[in-house]
Amino acid sequence: MAAFFDDVLETVGIVSLLYVGLKALWDVWRILRLYLLSGPLGLSVDFRNYAGRWAVVTGSSDGIGKEYAKQLAACGLNIVLISRSEDKLKAVAAEIEGISGVRTKIVVADFGSTEIYDNIQQELEGLDIVCLVNNVGTAAATYPDFFLNVDDEMNNLMVNVNVTSVIKMTRIVLPGMVERKKGVVINISSTSGEVPFPLLTTYAGTKAFVTQFSRSLAVEYEGKGIIVQTVTPGTVSTSMSGHQPVNAMIPSPASFVSSALKTVGVVGLTCGYFAHSLQLWIVGLFPQDMFARWVLMPTLQMYQNTGPKTTQQNKEK
Repeated sequence: MAAFFDDVLETVGIVSLLYVGLKALWDVWRILRLYLLSGPLGLSVDFRNYAGRWAVVTGSSDGIGKEYAKQLAACGLNIVLISRSEDKLKAVAAEIEGISGVRTKIVVADFGSTEIYDNIQQELEGLDIVCLVNNVGTAAATYPDFFLNVDDEMNNLMVNVNVTSVIKMTRIVLPGMVERKKGVVINISSTSGEVPFPLLTTYAGTKAFVTQFSRSLAVEYEGKGIIVQTVTPGTVSTSMSGHQPVNAMIPSPASFVSSALKTVGVVGLTCGYFAHSLQLWIVGLFPQDMFARWVLMPTLQMYQNTGPKTTQQNKEK
């Protein structure tokens, strides 16, 4: 009888190891296919087919949003730039027009307010919009902190910028896409919305909303010719991350967006960048609460205890 149980345990162990090994190989293949082969195989959306139509990008005066605007313009799309700094918007518009020769339109809007959307809708009326990039976002505080140390004004700001903007902008743009039976909505979330993220609790919560909203919307409208993609980047060298040095794990906005655009139409939920997908895959090997408690919490507390706290308003990714 003992020998029988030993044989059973040995078989279970072999099967388990085989399953884990095959799953790991499958996950690696999916990542390689997504980031290395989607472009050469022609799997992703070719935005050049939409040349002459319009893309709308929020938070487009800097960082990831600016790069989405530039790279979509390079495909021949006209660009609507929406952000709160008129001077920055004018500079980006001039840069895009000078390089790509497309038309641009700027809309000045502070997404910390909820009173901006009637004006945005009027500004977008009549445009043949084929792509919306909901990028604008804020983390409110440069340094992480406990929830009760973040005041209500900052929490409200994060909800308005990170959540309300996605709902309202989608509500404005989506009807035209449905009518024309074609369109792409790209919602920029964050890996912080994928795992428990202590000391950035409200920010992570708003990004989890963006992910779930986007995934649900994708299912609702996939039969109407609409692609809805959720992008969950890790750290990118932008103002929100304090312009951390670019390295193998922290891409520049240009490198990140170039990679992410190659995944549109291939996958509905993606980190957008190989190294970030690899990081999230490794994190997924551990129980999430344990990882949050033993890795994220101590790491973020180190940042909490170094340097003065400052606030930032509508830092575009």
